[in-house]
Order: sequence, then C-alpha cells, then structure tokens
Amino acid sequence: MMSRRTMLLVPLASLAAAAPETTALGDSAAPKPAGKKMSLALHQNTSAGAGYRKSLEGWARAGIKQVELTAQLLDEFLKTDSLAAARRVLTDLGLTPVSAACGVQGIWEPNPNHAAGLEDLKRRCEMFSALGLTRLYAPTGTTAKFTPDDYKAGVENMRQVGDVAKQFGMTAMAEFVRASSFISTLGTMLRMTREASHPNMQILFDCYHFWSGQSKFEDLGLLRPGDIGHVHFQDVPDMPRELLDQNTRVIPGDGVTPLVAILRKLAEKGYAGPLSVELFLPKFQQGDPFEVAREIRQKAEAVMRQARVI
Repeated sequence: MMSRRTMLLVPLASLAAAAPETTALGDSAAPKPAGKKMSLALHQNTSAGAGYRKSLEGWARAGIKQVELTAQLLDEFLKTDSLAAARRVLTDLGLTPVSAACGVQGIWEPNPNHAAGLEDLKRRCEMFSALGLTRLYAPTGTTAKFTPDDYKAGVENMRQVGDVAKQFGMTAMAEFVRASSFISTLGTMLRMTREASHPNMQILFDCYHFWSGQSKFEDLGLLRPGDIGHVHFQDVPDMPRELLDQNTRVIPGDGVTPLVAILRKLAEKGYAGPLSVELFLPKFQQGDPFEVAREIRQKAEAVMRQARVI
C-alpha cells in the first residue's frame, strides 16, 4: 500500500519532472531530440600547420571519427602523392569525410570571373567526390559593392552552382560570412537559397559568423528542416563584438556564445548532422593535432551533452 505521504509527493515529483528547463536566453529548452543526434567533427583549418596526413593521424588517435577537409591541405599532399593515397589515409584511419572547403572564390556574387569559378568548382567536385565526399562549401566573402538587382543574379548563381554539384552527386553549401558585403546574415541566406530552390544547394551555418555578426537569435526560428546542410562549431570570448575576428575563435565551451540554446534550436528545426570545430588561432593550428583534438573533444562534447544532441 502507498502511504499518504508518498501519495502527496507523487504529484509534486511529476510536476518537477515535467517543468521545462530554461536556456541562457530565457527561453524554454526544446525537448530532447528523438532519433538521430548530432556528431562531432574537426575542420582541417584547425590543425592546418600539421598538413593533410598528420592532422588526420593525430585526430584519429584522439578518437575523432568525422573530418572536414580543405582544398589547401589536399593540394599540398597531392604535390608528392596521389588522390588514391589521400583516400587511403582516411580509410586506414577509420575517418569519414563529411564536408570540404572547396577553396573556390566568387561563385555566389555576380562578378566577371564567375564562369571561371564554376569551372574550378567542377574540378573540385570531381576531386572531393573521389574521396567519398557528398558535400562541399564556399564562403560568401567579398567586399565589393552591390545593388538590389545583384541579389537576383546571386540567386541564379546559386542555381548554377547547384547544377554543377548535381553532376557529381554532391550538395553545394554557401557559408554566410559576417564581414561579407553580399551575404552576411542567416536571414539573407535563407531568402536567397529558398528563392533558388535547388535540391543540391543548402546553407552552411557557422556559429561564429552567426553570433558575432548581424544575425539575430530569433532568425533561427525561420529555419525549416533541410535548410542547413552542415554546421561549423566554435565559441567567442567575452569581448566587444567589434574586436572579434577569425583569430578570436575559441573551443566550444570556452566562450560566451549561447551554444546550448543554438544547438537546441537547430535540433528543433531538424538538423542532425556533424558539428565541425573550425579554429584559426596559431596555438591550435601549430599545436600537436592529438592534443588539440583531445581538448576539443572533451570541451565540445560537454556542450553537446548539455544541449542533449548526443
């Protein structure tokens, strides 16, 4: 028989269990995502000084399973070795490439070199697809001046980029960049990719560019499942946003970005892919890839557990 005291306590316990958690921004936390979760990956920019092979070897020793490649490090490797050898490095280490920085400029904004950029993109798609990749991206970094009509041309450029990616069974992703004079916010990127409406075009969401730039947290509410193809995962220190730059990126959990709230919102909107840590500080890029990856894994996965996405 249940005692009277136990009976009185049961409703209180039930209420406590049902009460929503509160995020750092004061919103109720999203329910724990069901089914697929997010996974940790590392971007080769983080260990750029170690080169293609050594960065991957160090990360694998630290227990990393998913990696994001860069055209720059791959090109250096191919000066003395083959594309088949580059793929063997991945397979021998048990690593899965989830995305690649294609290194192609000027494919989003209207410019005189756009056609040449598309040809370069074809070459990169062929190269990265041979490594088993199905996604690659290019940032929107430009400082040119633009008019409203240029955005119509930009939408058509996205369709053309999507057509190139489709030829190789790949998805192309555009990364909005906080300092870009063309696409620097999530809102603008969403409007353009939806107008382009190409099945092989998605958004690359970078936590640094999102939080340090002009985007607003509320913009995440505009997302729909399938909008985002990949996520870059990093934090920023407690300093004026005007002073932030690529070199001020820090490991997730070491800064003040509301990463838990952001991850929960992304999960609520259907994202269940990799979170790729991309850092540029010399202490990371020139550090021992094993030690760097071990520290990143410990801190980043702690944030992911708090957000309930792993």
